[in-house]
This record gives sequence, structure tokens and C-alpha cells, in this order.
Amino acid sequence: MRRANRTEVKEFLFQGFSSFQEHQLTLFVVFFALYMLTLAGNVIIVTMIRMDHHLHTPMYFFLSVLSTSETFYSLVIIPRMLSSLVGPNQPISLEGCAAQLFFFLGFAITNCLLLAVMGYDRYVAICNPLRYPIVMHWRVCATLASSVCTTGFLLSLVQTVAIFRLPFCSSLIEHFFCDVRPVLDLACATPVINDILTLIISLLAITAPATFLFVSYVLIISTILKMASAEGRKKAFATCASHLTVVIVHYGCASIAYFKPKSENTRDQDQLVSVTYTVITPLLNPVVYSLRNKEVQDALRRVVGRKSLS
Repeated sequence: MRRANRTEVKEFLFQGFSSFQEHQLTLFVVFFALYMLTLAGNVIIVTMIRMDHHLHTPMYFFLSVLSTSETFYSLVIIPRMLSSLVGPNQPISLEGCAAQLFFFLGFAITNCLLLAVMGYDRYVAICNPLRYPIVMHWRVCATLASSVCTTGFLLSLVQTVAIFRLPFCSSLIEHFFCDVRPVLDLACATPVINDILTLIISLLAITAPATFLFVSYVLIISTILKMASAEGRKKAFATCASHLTVVIVHYGCASIAYFKPKSENTRDQDQLVSVTYTVITPLLNPVVYSLRNKEVQDALRRVVGRKSLS
């Protein structure tokens, strides 16, 4: 437990990318371009799924929810990060930092749980195809999506309240946004219960769905390999490839960020990992599903074709 002279902290300052002072304009251009691509990509995916009836399936319903969540997830972090790269370092109030952490964690946990639900959808479609229309009924899909969002924001609320009930003895956040560890490092004392709570939430949000996905894909791959038709195996693998790619990168970055021992933390390493899961990962979803998914590519051609004809 760390102690320091207790003073009333009402606002925080971000240290940001001060280590890269000479390259901040370059970073701004790169991050802004990636941010615009993320917004455009996710909006296009949601619009295509809404407009093309061929994509009105549970798999693409969950993809549209994930794209929407990823869009808001980016909005919570990136605009303020971009402004800090080209302007003076503006302070953030205690309440503003709490709000940023709450929404960041809420959407992040929701995304993790949504990927697990999408894995379950693929499991039912491939391992129990005859029961798929019954098991993944639209009412079930809506219930799963709303439950995932509710769970994500409830866990986020518990974590945020637990952190911001602590007294803070420093105001400089060694990061570019309000994340769990950088904010906890500013507390005058970090009770063991906070570390335990962070671990429990990480296990529920990352380890549990990752384990579920691992078991699901073992069963999925086992079923695919038993298929007699080579064409059937190829098609089944193709429907899972996009999702599996997103899952590996998403859970890989989250695991590094939240399970790495504190003694191994360095600011530059933390920022590199954080840039990956706040800037790169949200872009990965539309890129992977547009470049690797034939159904999405066909839908895009149909939507563009209808627009050009009208």
C-alpha cells in the first residue's frame, strides 16, 4: 500500500505522448487518419447490414452491435487524445475522468462479451445447424445483446466507483486517457481490495469469455474436420476466420494490458499497448470483415449497385 501527503485533487493532467515531443504532429496525422477510417468503416458496416436483407441474420446483427459499440468506444478516447497532440494540455476534472473511465470500460467489456456471444452463434450454426433457427431466434439475439451491454456497464460502474472513492495525492496521469492502472497509481493509498476487484473484473471480462471462445472453437474445428465435403469445410472455416482474427487481437491486447505484473510496467510499453487497443483494434473490425468476408463484399456491391441505379 503506497502513501503520500494527502491533498485535495480536483482535476488531472495527462502526460500523453511527451516522450515523442518532436513527432506529435506526425502522430496526430496518423491517429486522425486511423480514426476517420474506423468511423467510416463501422458506419458502412452498420448501414450495409441494415440495408441488405441478405445480412439480416444473427451473425450480422451481433456484428452491427459490435460495430456500434466500437464506434462509441473510439469516441470516448480518441478526440481528446488528438486535441492534446496539437494543442495545450488541457486538464480534465475528477468527474470528467470518472466519466471517461466508466464509458471506456463499459464499451470495452461489452466488446469482449459480444465477441463471446458471436462465438456462441458460430458454434450453434456449425455444430447444431438444424436447431440454429430455434436457438438463435431474434428475441434470443436481442436478449443476449442487451444482457451483454448491461453486464458491461454494471461491471464498469463497480470498478469506477471503487477507484474514485479513493483520495488522490497526485494529479499527473502518466497516460493519454483515464485508464484503470494509471489512475490507481495517483491514489494516496491503494487498498488490496481494489487490486482484488480489478483482478475479478478482468477475469470476468477477459478470461471467462476467452475460455468460452477457446472451448467453442475447439468444438467448431472438430465438427468442421468431420465434414465430408471439402467445399463445406472451406465455407465453414471462412465464416469463422474473420471473427477468430478479431478475437485473437482483441483478447491478446486486453490480456497484456490488464494481466501484466505491475513490476513489468513501463510507460512507453503501456502506451504502445494502449494505442493498439484504442486506435488499431476498433479499425480491425471493419477491415477484417470487409476484406475477408465474401458476404459483406457481395452486400457492398449490391448496395452500391442500387445507389448507382437510383
